[in-house]
Amino acid sequence: MIAMSAEEFEGAVADALDGIPAELMAHLDNVAFFVEDEPPPEDPELLGVYEGVALTERDSGWGTFTLPDRIVLFRGPLTRMCQTREELLDEIEITVVHEIAHHFGIDDEHLHALGWG
Repeated sequence: MIAMSAEEFEGAVADALDGIPAELMAHLDNVAFFVEDEPPPEDPELLGVYEGVALTERDSGWGTFTLPDRIVLFRGPLTRMCQTREELLDEIEITVVHEIAHHFGIDDEHLHALGWG
């Protein structure tokens, strides 16, 4: 386990987002990013989650007044699984990419095949 304050963790998430190519970020549509300390009790090891409607599943009924999709990273499980700061920063980056991929309609199976699982 590595200790990292909530502020440092949020900064690391912001850095991971800054590392995503601008061309890709420009295609995110109505997505908000959040950091929470812990995932729901039913899935205590969850590192992150995408909550929303993937771009590949949106139809004409999806509109401008729809609440943003949410990408949430969970600080507790991420810090508990890592032994070094570098490992934690890598896992944050992997989790950010993984959840953004869900926004684009890429499922877990495909992400695992690509090495982002």
